[in-house]
Amino acid sequence: MLIRAFTQHDLAPLTELTIDTFRPFYEESFRPLMGEAVFAVQHGNWRDDYRKQVAELHAPERHMYVAIAEGEDAIAGYVAWSVDPSRKKGEVTILAVSVQLRRHHVGTALCEHAFDQMRALGAEVVEIGTGGDQFHAPARALYEALGCTPHPLAVYFRQL
Repeated sequence: MLIRAFTQHDLAPLTELTIDTFRPFYEESFRPLMGEAVFAVQHGNWRDDYRKQVAELHAPERHMYVAIAEGEDAIAGYVAWSVDPSRKKGEVTILAVSVQLRRHHVGTALCEHAFDQMRALGAEVVEIGTGGDQFHAPARALYEALGCTPHPLAVYFRQL
């Protein structure tokens, strides 16, 4: 597996990978749990939201970066991160790994790459967040295996 920097040629496949990765969360977890009214307001346009977000992830002039993991014949996954040099803090914005290559250490390699890059840019601390639901359990396990300490957070929704 090769980890390399993002190029504009990667935008379309990364966008599709992101949508494929998070579709089960939005459509099979969040939507049934919260109901249509909350879903429509909170994440009703989640595909378009990702199309916009992914296009804006790599902006080195704003200390925002993306690295791609390439497998033998396709993109295996990617990680996006940012660094706030004045606070010496990095943040992993998004991590997505192809469903076929999960549990093959792609996420670990991508996170370690991002951590190394953040360190090189002066970061001393990294923040990485994920959901507390069942869909995000593998991400929580990965981040804890990487030595990250969880901080519980509760977010509540209610239809008015």
